[in-house]
Parts: sequence; structure tokens; C-alpha cells
Amino acid sequence: MYINIIGIVAGVCLLQISASLPPWAAWGGALALVALAALGVAGWRWRGPTWRVAMTTFVLAALAGYCYAAWRAESRLADALAAEQEGGDLEVTGIIASLPNDDGDSVRFIFEVEEAASGVPGRLSLAWYRTYGFGRESQRARVPELRPGERWRLSTRLKRPHGSATPGGFDYEAWLLARGLRATGYVRDGQRLAENAGGLMGTVHSLRADVRQRFEAVLSGAPYRGVLVALAVGDQNAIDQPQWDILRRTGVQHLVAISGLHVSLVALACGGLLAAGWRRVPWLTLRCPVRRAAAMAGLMAAVIYALLAGLGIPVQRALVMLTVAALSLLGRREASARRTLGLALLVVVVIDPWAVLAAGFWLSFGAVAVILLVMGGRVVPPRGWRAALRLQLAISFATIPVLVALFQGFSLVAPLANAFAIPLVSFVIAPLTLLAVMIPVDGLLEFAHLMTEWMMAALQWLAASQLALHEQPLPAPWLIAAASLAAGILILPRGTPGRLAACAIIGAFFFWRPERPQEGGFRATVLDVGQGLAVHVQTAKHDLLYDTGPRYGRTSDAGERTVLPYLRAWGVERLDAVIISHDDADHAGGTSSVLAKIEVGHVVAGQDFAGAHHIDAVENCVAGGAWSWEGVRFELLAPVEVVSGRRGNDQSCVLRVSAADGAALLLMGDIERGGESALVARHGGALASTAVVAAHHGSKSSSSSAFVAAARPAVVIFSVGYRNRYGHPHPQILSRWTDAGAKSLRTDRDGTVLLETDRQGLGAMGWREKHPRYWHGR
Repeated sequence: MYINIIGIVAGVCLLQISASLPPWAAWGGALALVALAALGVAGWRWRGPTWRVAMTTFVLAALAGYCYAAWRAESRLADALAAEQEGGDLEVTGIIASLPNDDGDSVRFIFEVEEAASGVPGRLSLAWYRTYGFGRESQRARVPELRPGERWRLSTRLKRPHGSATPGGFDYEAWLLARGLRATGYVRDGQRLAENAGGLMGTVHSLRADVRQRFEAVLSGAPYRGVLVALAVGDQNAIDQPQWDILRRTGVQHLVAISGLHVSLVALACGGLLAAGWRRVPWLTLRCPVRRAAAMAGLMAAVIYALLAGLGIPVQRALVMLTVAALSLLGRREASARRTLGLALLVVVVIDPWAVLAAGFWLSFGAVAVILLVMGGRVVPPRGWRAALRLQLAISFATIPVLVALFQGFSLVAPLANAFAIPLVSFVIAPLTLLAVMIPVDGLLEFAHLMTEWMMAALQWLAASQLALHEQPLPAPWLIAAASLAAGILILPRGTPGRLAACAIIGAFFFWRPERPQEGGFRATVLDVGQGLAVHVQTAKHDLLYDTGPRYGRTSDAGERTVLPYLRAWGVERLDAVIISHDDADHAGGTSSVLAKIEVGHVVAGQDFAGAHHIDAVENCVAGGAWSWEGVRFELLAPVEVVSGRRGNDQSCVLRVSAADGAALLLMGDIERGGESALVARHGGALASTAVVAAHHGSKSSSSSAFVAAARPAVVIFSVGYRNRYGHPHPQILSRWTDAGAKSLRTDRDGTVLLETDRQGLGAMGWREKHPRYWHGR
């Protein structure tokens, strides 16, 4: 059975990392049934060497999993927004199907469509903005109070799922696909049609909204109310970024994300309470054994808590695992823990084939597997605090490869932090919070918040240490898999074969570093930050960042969301220089986040950047500045001078990077035709470069014919946002570069663009081409 389950999961994983769906994906369900039938026949009739039977059953199971996942993927992708509907005004009628999230700039929610034009998918992710228009034409708008379960008729503008495609970054498109959200957009206007029209889940979400509202009212102004809201109703949006940083650095972020731990504790508590009373009533025990009654009570409590938490994907996964365990008891079958884990794994991937894309899937199942490895198969299992300590250390160690693969780091203080945080959350804070949901006594919430304050104070002290968090580059996939296997071997009892080899693999895992460019060469990465610019240039021993991307709102920017995760994935611990081309928000929006989170040698900027951002020690970008790193030359070409108070795109800092073999990259900022003309007049043919990042994102105000003729690049890159409001790059500019013989790459279509010098010159490739997935562009 275990080989079959592992094979099915392997087949599902193979499909989820595929570049495209097979042409027969629509028939995948039928083919999966055929493969399962063949698997049954092979197991029943075939006799032969054990290894051959095992290999055959594994392959057939993997084929069944692959076909099934392909069929599910094709079915979900078929519910797509028609291309002709993108960007147009669309009227949709439906139900608000989630807790609305107010981030200050907008209110975001999930909308289940009941009535719409042809080509509109069934589930949408919408935002209702408080500000419409841009610049001088912007105006404030009133967003009505939105509640789950309400039916609305909305005027919307939609677009297909699209997110940043960057090494080490978050795959927003995969996240949307896993949740069945097949279009995103914003609301222009709306009319409420009915209040309680959402059925069971609408009523549940409405109750969750009431709980959240009461918590926020009782704990108004309390710093950690978001933690209690997250524990009660699963809404983590109220936890601010500094608090998330503390939780991440101490390795306890799992405690505020409702998962198997919380659901299981609720089930155990309720089941235990019922069992305590049940066994004291003889006629009840005669009709139903205590264990079965407790299992039913625990399962019912878990279902109620899962509903209260919103039935998110992690909660669904935990509920499935608990249901499998409870049903084995109700069916009067003493299923082993290993069998229960295997069945839960199978049920989860059958219900949700995209679960394997989630970090929680690997961490939750991995943690349970570690518990079974540590506690099972021993003559005298450890007990008491020794067992708890051994389990915590084993889980912390065994999950390191997965944590590095997913987050490029792990907490060194996690065992200590979890040692007091898990009991405090499990037995004090969470019970008080859930009790406050059922009993509206303010004192319960206030005491729970006091305990949370004490816990966060201790965690903050631990997080302040420079040694709290170990970060390292993203290793190769084969090394992650090998290190995971090695960690599993090392937590087995002493005497297990292969421990020496496992230690060597773990050592290689920790010391692995990505290859840097050779002497005289460079690697440049134009990051996919949307409508903005951020470029990382790396030589054999130095790193430079040109621009830091845009701001995305009041609380988020490209520095935090894209630039820093990318730098962590590539093992960049220090930036020798940061150049800010000019002070526009789409080029300098992420500067504060970058400067706060990574060591920087010096900052160079065009315009009066230091005064505007209150940053000390900023050097002015002035034409004529130059330096070399490992045979790679960096030249500042513009502006000729920085005049205090003077602003404008022509004050952009222009940088030219040239390798020893002559390959060159030209970074233009937002310089316009006047600035380009001055460059051509001063440098003429010396502007010729292998690659150019087009000025001003391909606007008509830049890329003049004279400049294009002088630059003569083989590759031109446009850093633009998907369906951006400016229409960048302009078709006329695209044609001008194409007519000059340049290959066009654009971040909205190709994702992050990778440029690297080699023996053939400067190679260029988009991340979506190098790392394709079947959902890209769909």
C-alpha cells in the first residue's frame, strides 16, 4: 500500500512541476482509472522478484497520479477569463465568499460569480479601491461596508492571473490556481442585492466577521490583537510585518497559522472532555464505547473549528488527516499511525492535487513522519520531557532542508522558542481565545492578550540576536532531496547504516553556494517587479543593485517582496553598491526595505535623493565616475551634474557595465529624448552595447531613433507591469528596436530576465522560459 501511495504522490508532484499539460489531459481521469486497474491486476496476478513487483506497482501508481492531476488541472484551467474580456467593463453578480481584508488602500475579497457574461470564471479575487485615477485626476471614493454572504452586482475590470516570475520569489499564479481563483481585478461600482444569500459557508464567514469585529473592538489599540484574531478565525492579515519577522526569526510562525496542531488540540480537548463524562454513565458506555464516542466528539469539534477558521487549504489538509484517523477508530479498526499517515496523504492529494505546491504540505506531513520515526520501533520509547525535547530537536533538524528550499533559511533559536511558545499557545492562549469566541467575556480576551504580550516579548528578545536566523542560498533540487533523506537517516537510532554518508551530504548542503561569474565577466538580472525597475549586477566578488522597484501600497514594496527574497536565494549577503537612478516611486520604492535588511557598501543616486529620503552618506551620480571589479568596468554616463531641487527623468543616473570580452549592458533609468541626445553627442558610438534596459519602460518619450542607432544592442529589455495603465512598451518603440535588430524581452511576458557573459558573448533568457510551469499565461 505504501509504495502505491508514494507512487501516486510522486505522479502528482511530477505534473505540478511540468512545463505544459499533456495533450490528452482532458482524458486524464479515464487514463488514471486504467492505470489503477492495471495496478490492481499487477498486485493480484503477477508474481516475480520483489523489487520488480515493487517497481512496476510504483510506476503504475505514479502514472495514475500523473493522469489524475493532469485531468484536474485541465478542468480548472478551462474555467478561464476570455482574452477579449480582459480590461473591459464587466458586470458580475454573485456572493462575497471570504472575510473582506481592509489594507487601508482597498478592501479585498473573494467573489463567487452567479451571473456574468460568457468567458468569466466562477471565482474572482477582487479589490475595491478607495482612490481612483492617478496623479492630478485621482479622487477618493467611498467603499461600502462589505460582509461575507452578501449578494452584490458589481461593475468590474478583470485580468487573467499574473504574478512575478523571479528566482526565490513567491509564485502568485500557482497560489491563485490552487485556490481556484481564475481572474483578478478591481471594482468600479456596485449594488448590494441581498444580505444573507451565501448559504452555509456564507453564514460561517459572516459569523467569522462578527468574531473578528468583536475582537478588534475589545482589543482596540492592543498590539497583538491580530495574533488572537488569527488563532480564532484564521485571518492572518491583521498581523503586521514586524511581528511576522519576529515569528519567522524564531521559527514559531506555525503557531499563528491554524493547522494540524490547532485542529488536533481542539479535537483532543473536546474528545477528552466528553470521554471523561461518558465513562461515568454505564448505559452510555454499553451502547457506544468511550473511544468511539470521543472520536466522534473530537471530529465534530474539529469540523466546527475548521469552519470557524474559514476552511482554508491548510485547515482542510489538517481536517482530512484527523478524519482519516477518526474513521479508523469509528470503523473499529486499529489502524497503525503509519497507515493513518499514508491514507491521509493519499486523501489530501486526491482532494487537492495542488497541495504539493504548498509549504505547509511538506512541513506538516514531514513533522508527523519525524514523530513516527523518533517514537516508533523502540523497545522503550522516550517519555515525559525527554520525549518532548527529543521530538522538538528532531523536527527542527529534519525539516531544515525543506525550510531552506522554501524560505532560504531556518531559525537557530527555534527549539528554544518552541519549547515555551508551543505550550503557552496550545494550553493557554488558544484555549482562552476560543473560549472568548463562545463566551463574550472581555476579560478572557484581555488575559489571552497579556499572555501573548509576554510570549512576544520573549520572542522579540530571541529574534534580536544576530544568530537567530541562518540564511543560505537556494540549493540545487537534487541536493535538497538528498539532504532530506540524509536528515531522516540521522534521526534514526544509532547503528543505522549510512550515517557517515548522511553527515557528508548534510555538510555539502550547508556549504553549497551558487556559482558566481568568472573573472572579467558579469551576470545581470532584471527582476520582474511589475511597473518599475530593479537590476542586480554580479561580478566574481562584488554585487550591485540598480534601482529597487516600486511601492505596492502603504505596507508593501518590491524591495521586501521581490528583491530581498531573490538576493537570499542567490546567497547575496552584502551589496557593495546600490544605485538609485532617480527618485520616482517605481524606481526607488523599495529602497528603505533593502537598506534596512541587507548590508550596503555605499549608495549612489541621481537627483537630490538623500534629502527626499533622509538617508545619510548618499553620493551623487555624476557623469565621468568609473571603477572596475574583477576586470568588469562600471561607468556613470549621466547626468552631467546633480542640481539640488532639480527633478525630472533626465536627471536619471545612467550606468554602463562592460565585461573584459567587450559584452556590455546599458542601464538607462527613465532618461528621455533630451537626455539621450546629450548622451549621443558626448559619447557617440561608444554607447554601443550588447544589451540595453530600455529607458522609461519603453515610453514614447524615450528610445529616440538616434539613440537606438548609437546603442545597436542585440537584446533590449523592457521592465513593465502586466497590462500596465501606460501601455508600456509603446508599439512604435518596440518596432524601432526590432527594426534595429534587437531581440525584445519584457518582464510582463518573460518574467525576470537573466543576462550572463560566456564564451559566446552575453546570453539572455527569461525566467519563464528557463523555469516554465503549465499554468503560466493561463
